[in-house]
Amino acid sequence: MKLENATASQMIALKGVIRNSSYVIPGLYDLSIEDTNWVLTSSFIIFTMQTGFGMLESGCVSIKNEVNIMMKNVIDIVLGGFTYWLFGYGMSFGRGPFSNPFMAIGDFLLDPPVGDELMGQIFAAFLFQLSFATTATTIVSGAMAERCNFKAYCVFSFLNTVVYCIPAGWVWGEHGFLNNLGAVDIAGSGPVHLIGGAASFASAAMLGPRLGRYAEGIDPLPLGNPVNACMGLFVLWWGWLAFNSGSTYGVSGAKWQYAARAAVMTMMGSFGGGFVSSLYSFWRHDGRMDIMDLINGILGSLVSITAGCFLYRAWEALLIGALGSLLCVISMPLFDRLGVDDPVGASSVHGVCGIWGVIAVGLFADNPLPMDTTKGRSGLFKGGGWYLLGIQTLSALCLACWGICSTFLLLYVINKVIPIRMDPHEELLGADLTEHRIRHTQIGLSRAISALAPIKIDLNEIVGIQPIGINPGHERSIEQLRAAEDKLQQWQSYLNQVSGKAHKLDTPHKTLEEHQLETDITLSLKPSINEHQQTGNVFGRRLRSVQIKENNWNQDQGTYKPNNSELPVISRVAKLDKDDNFAWVD
Repeated sequence: MKLENATASQMIALKGVIRNSSYVIPGLYDLSIEDTNWVLTSSFIIFTMQTGFGMLESGCVSIKNEVNIMMKNVIDIVLGGFTYWLFGYGMSFGRGPFSNPFMAIGDFLLDPPVGDELMGQIFAAFLFQLSFATTATTIVSGAMAERCNFKAYCVFSFLNTVVYCIPAGWVWGEHGFLNNLGAVDIAGSGPVHLIGGAASFASAAMLGPRLGRYAEGIDPLPLGNPVNACMGLFVLWWGWLAFNSGSTYGVSGAKWQYAARAAVMTMMGSFGGGFVSSLYSFWRHDGRMDIMDLINGILGSLVSITAGCFLYRAWEALLIGALGSLLCVISMPLFDRLGVDDPVGASSVHGVCGIWGVIAVGLFADNPLPMDTTKGRSGLFKGGGWYLLGIQTLSALCLACWGICSTFLLLYVINKVIPIRMDPHEELLGADLTEHRIRHTQIGLSRAISALAPIKIDLNEIVGIQPIGINPGHERSIEQLRAAEDKLQQWQSYLNQVSGKAHKLDTPHKTLEEHQLETDITLSLKPSINEHQQTGNVFGRRLRSVQIKENNWNQDQGTYKPNNSELPVISRVAKLDKDDNFAWVD
């Protein structure tokens, strides 16, 4: 870097201490104060895409697996982010002496000291790249949903950083061979989405389809929560604006103009994608709209526009988004015909559309003067010749092959240690119950348990788990109150019968003590009007109040105990007919 051509931020950085003899200030850290503010803000928004992915994926799977898929998204940030700091960032952007065109080496365990003049720039760049890395890993979780062993997935998430970081260095690192050949990818159609989509295809193929998935054809299974899936789309839509606009990597100079252009072209691409996927869905479903066609069509268009988000004109963005959406909705059933069960369609959305997004740059890209994004080149349709198209095609091929092969290898190794596929009975019961001890109601759990019982599977721990959404203590109290009401009704019916027989017989030999006992029982079971008005109905059942006449009861004969955990005690009635299954106390 020549001193006379250095920017203001580079001049400041040059005053810092050179950390090793080969250290040169890279473009990755060429950030002014305004640029750093823009990069940090974009990073914060990009991290909200994890919420979108979680909601979308949990909405696409069955209810008994929705918590499991959310836990996977959390693990992707925790474990994937940790390994990115350990070695991932250094494999993509390290500047050690052993870096080579295939992989960077250096800057592991990133932690610049306070005296480093580049401390702010380094931290901002790291956070921005971290948000991309966690997104790439999260894409895969949806494709492995509903039948992947959670412990095996944790190991996969911990190591999947390697799958993303090496090809990210090829495209964005100063050492990368694709970067040096002139490959262009502004916001990650290739390194993020194509790698994630290829890994999704490999993992779904290796795991095999869910039990009974294709028993009745290839039609999609019912969604667990369509509203969550739609809400996930909106959150991803919002995050995508920061994803693409933030990839101008600042707002100084001409960057702010292209940041604005990136945002508008991102929306234009999604308009084209949503329009085409809507028409396709109406045509395919006889005038009805399929929710997954619309959601994945829009997401596919966003993936398609990402690589060249500020290199296109408005009509080009519409066309690229429309073609990407069409490729997505057509390829989803094709993967099902191949027996690749991808519950969220990640192989189509991120894989197929990622390939199209990378190649589209070679066709439609402008030379964004005065920026050096394309190294002065333009796309084939802009008079730039075949070179950029050839490099973009090579880039798509390399990334797709790497994503599939490395994921197969990684899962193969993990499977030797921890089986990556859930046991069939665990899959039938649901990962929420078997992996996280969360029991949903109304998901057919009783039928699954009764069907598995003859197989001699130990279900004791599972059966004893309380369903979520209720208070077991309250439920027990309500059952006691209902039992009390039933018992009181039985006694009232019995006394009515006895009283009727007594009047008919008109027995002259009834003793005074027997008359007194019958009177006491009748009074004790007679509902009090005031108490009846106060108690009302509890869960739709009318509770009888117990009126105890103190004049007819001695202190040693029992009294009512007003305790929240006990029922009214009627001792003399209990002596007549004691029932061990009910809370009558002497």
